[in-house]
Amino acid sequence: MQTSDSIVIIPTYNERENIENIIRAIFGLEKVFHILIIDDGSPDGTAAIVKSLQTEFTDQLFILERKGKLGLGTAYIAGFNWALQHQYDFIFEMDADFSHNPNDLPRLYKACHEEGADVAIGSRYVSGVNVVNWPMGRVLMSYFASKYVRIITGMPVHDTTAGFKCYSKEVLETIRLDKIRFKGYAFQIEMKFTAYKCGFKITEVPVIFINRELGSSKMNSSIFGEAVFGVIKLKINSWFYKYPQKK
Repeated sequence: MQTSDSIVIIPTYNERENIENIIRAIFGLEKVFHILIIDDGSPDGTAAIVKSLQTEFTDQLFILERKGKLGLGTAYIAGFNWALQHQYDFIFEMDADFSHNPNDLPRLYKACHEEGADVAIGSRYVSGVNVVNWPMGRVLMSYFASKYVRIITGMPVHDTTAGFKCYSKEVLETIRLDKIRFKGYAFQIEMKFTAYKCGFKITEVPVIFINRELGSSKMNSSIFGEAVFGVIKLKINSWFYKYPQKK
């Protein structure tokens, strides 16, 4: 059994083309990570592939199966609660499709474990625009949405919608996870904003984001619209909500 202080949470829906490769890539790193897959009833057999790999990676690979697509935010909240119950010190968010490079996981870990960050963000925009193989329209939409969120919220974060992150367990223990309201990509903004309002140190680690080669993207305009327009509601609500503070 290989113990670890870190677990990578990967939500999946129809990722059979990627899931085994991403799992093996993470387990091939020098730093030992555990993995928790949150599968929302993928009809393509993603969960079956994960369960077959559990015989090889005993006590390192875990899966929570849910019935149907219940939203990105609820998947991560379920994963966070599971990770806290199992006493991991560092909890990561990551996509299954290799848009987030597994080789960057140790860099995010170092930012929290050695350099004092409470939240480390794998950032596309902290050092220019580091996105590969996205249509220009999507790059511009994402980049200016992050700028917009930064202006509205006042967060000192360049990549406000990033989904590649490391949290120290203290962040997730302090944030009232049952108060997180958004389920789509606005969830990523709400988590960062809440951590910021709770007084946690947020660091951006520059990464290169590469658009998926296999499988289909789950992003659409309504999901992105939630992220853009939900920010105003998030900011207004923050005027009336007393955030718990970092100890």
